[in-house]
Order: sequence, then structure tokens, then C-alpha cells
Amino acid sequence: MAISSMTGFARATGQDHGYRWAWSLKSVNGRGLDVRCRVPPEVDGLDVEARKRIASRFQRGSVSGVLELATDEATERLVVNQGALEQLVEAVQKLGDRPGIEPARLDGLLAVRGVVASAQEAELRETLGPQLLKSLEAALDGLVQARAEEGESLVSVLNELLDTIDDLRGQAVANQTTRLDFIRDRLAGQMAELLGDTTLPEERLAQEVALLAVKADVREELDRLQTHVESARALVGSGEAVGRRLDFLAQELNREANTLSAKAADISLKNIGLELKAAIDQFREQIQNIE
Repeated sequence: MAISSMTGFARATGQDHGYRWAWSLKSVNGRGLDVRCRVPPEVDGLDVEARKRIASRFQRGSVSGVLELATDEATERLVVNQGALEQLVEAVQKLGDRPGIEPARLDGLLAVRGVVASAQEAELRETLGPQLLKSLEAALDGLVQARAEEGESLVSVLNELLDTIDDLRGQAVANQTTRLDFIRDRLAGQMAELLGDTTLPEERLAQEVALLAVKADVREELDRLQTHVESARALVGSGEAVGRRLDFLAQELNREANTLSAKAADISLKNIGLELKAAIDQFREQIQNIE
């Protein structure tokens, strides 16, 4: 199983009982999981179950679902919900005449949601509900597949970037300025140039050179870079929802590259550090789309 992207689109259609419908699902990047669903008034309430089913399939991303419903019938019968209308009338009578409030009119009461409904609504919920949800599952299968396919293409991009980062790390390791003897000799020469004819005890000079050499030593940063690259490779190949963990690793990679650039003893190593930062930025940009 490959890692999944957070972006994708899917659509599923169906028809029965003189009705045609289509589910459209769209997924984009998100810090967490945000599910939204919109259904026609005829099947009001179906969105609750639809959101549950969508949320059960994904861990991250902003997913929106829209149900379109159409009928071939030329006319639509309307019925009045007598119980709801009587409750509204009773409530109006209890309030009585109050200053500044106009009496309720019949057209206003009939306009209240749920008082007037399509005669087919109850039938739709009962007969079409299961089929509509079945179509939703088909659309969800398509969205899962779309996100997986894009995730598969991202895997190759991420591995290429990790190869680049590891190659640059190898160049830094091979750079002579990262060797401790080079750092020690160079710093000793710089101190001798600064001091001129002034002499320092050999012990004191050795202490100063050692301190400066430790500050310029980047071997620890290079070791951590290697560890982070290996961890990133393992996550990319895990097939799990690893977007957040990869983002954390990208921050750690960037931290080591920044330190490497700051400690670099000469321009060649600084240039490697800059290339590392550029590759890591590209890596982090790509993983923003991973679930």
C-alpha cells in the first residue's frame, strides 16, 4: 500500500423510481480532517450518515460531498404536515397579541421549514436512501483510488528529493573542510596570523584551537542528516498516513542544514548547505499534500 495524497475528485451516479442522482466528492489539503456534505431538501438528514461514512475513510484533508437529485416527473405533489402546522398555530395563540409584533399569517406559517413538503420525500428517504448511500460508497472508493494514485506519483518525487539530500550530505562529508585535522590546522594558522609576534603558551594555544575546532565541526549535523533521511525513507515506504511525521522530519532536516551553513569553514561547504536547504524546501512543499 502506498501513501495517499490529500487531493482528488470522484463522481458516482445512479437512477431509480424516476429519479437520477450523482455524488460529487472533492478533496484538498487540510491540516486535519474537515468533512462537509450538502444534500437536497428531499432527503434532508441523509447528510449526517454521509459525513460519517466520508470521515471513516480518511484521516486528513478537506473533503466536500454534494448530492444532486433530479426527477423525470413533470409535477410534484405537495402535502401539509398537519401536526407541525397545528403546533405552530398553538404557539401563536399562546403568545397572543403583543405590541410591535404583527399577527402570524397562514402563508408565513406554511413557509416554515417542514410544514409543507413533497409527497415523495418520505418515500425517497425510505426507498432511495440505501441506494443513495450505496452510490456514495462507490464515489468514496473512487476518491480513495484517486488520492492513492496521486500519492503514488508523489512517492517517486519524494524519493528523488531524498536522494538529492543524501547526495549533498555525502558531498559535505567528502569536503576536506569537514575534516577535523583541516579545521585544526586552519584555525591554528589564523590564530598565529592574528597574534603575530605575540606568543602564547602552547597549552593555551591548543585550548583555543580546540574550542574553535569544536565550534566549526559539522560531523554531528551530517550524522543527524543521515539519520533523518533514513527515517524519511522508511515513512515514505510505510504506506501509512505519515504527512505530519514527514513534516516534522523536514523541519529537523532544515535545522541541520541551517547549522551546517552557519558552521561552514569555507565557501564550498556553504554552497552545499544552500543546495541542501533548497532541496529540503522542495521536499517539505511536496509533503504538504500527503495524508
